[in-house]
Amino acid sequence: MSRRRRKGEGRGRLSAIDMLPEIAGPDIQWAVDELIASQRPQTEILAEFNERLAAIGLGPISSSAFNRHSLRIAATTRRMKETQEVTRAITDRLGPDSGDQMTVGLAVLLKQAAWDLAEQGRLDPENVMFLSRSLQAVVGAQKTSADVRRAAQAEMQKKLDQAADAFEKVAGEKGFSAETVEAIKARILGVAS
Repeated sequence: MSRRRRKGEGRGRLSAIDMLPEIAGPDIQWAVDELIASQRPQTEILAEFNERLAAIGLGPISSSAFNRHSLRIAATTRRMKETQEVTRAITDRLGPDSGDQMTVGLAVLLKQAAWDLAEQGRLDPENVMFLSRSLQAVVGAQKTSADVRRAAQAEMQKKLDQAADAFEKVAGEKGFSAETVEAIKARILGVAS
């Protein structure tokens, strides 16, 4: 007599897809990517997935097994999107100057999520993939933010340099002394030469 698995009590019975050998890994990943993209009907993806499996000498996956797999992916994807939306809201609220702190905090949260999934027996390759992609997105967002900040600072410095040059030219034409020009640049423009 089988006993129903309670939440948090091991990972449960392996699915037909979980039991496929390693050689099917790229085909499984292809199917996961296709399901996440949501550009084609699930039945069409399953048909091509089974064709790929047949090409490497493996039997077909039933539509019910594939549907369960698809539902698991959809649930995980939904949770990851919700996490990304919360993260985006927090980042917007904290502002661009707290990017490094935010990245460290999010990395800690992702590690905690991985730990929680491992404790529940649900740290499968798909969850690892979603966690790693999330971390990659966080680090990419931080880099983009830093790049934008550097570009804005460079543009501001360029404008300050242009203003300082224009001021020196006008001040020279008006007969200001070099000492006066330097004092004004230092106080008003924040430029010291």
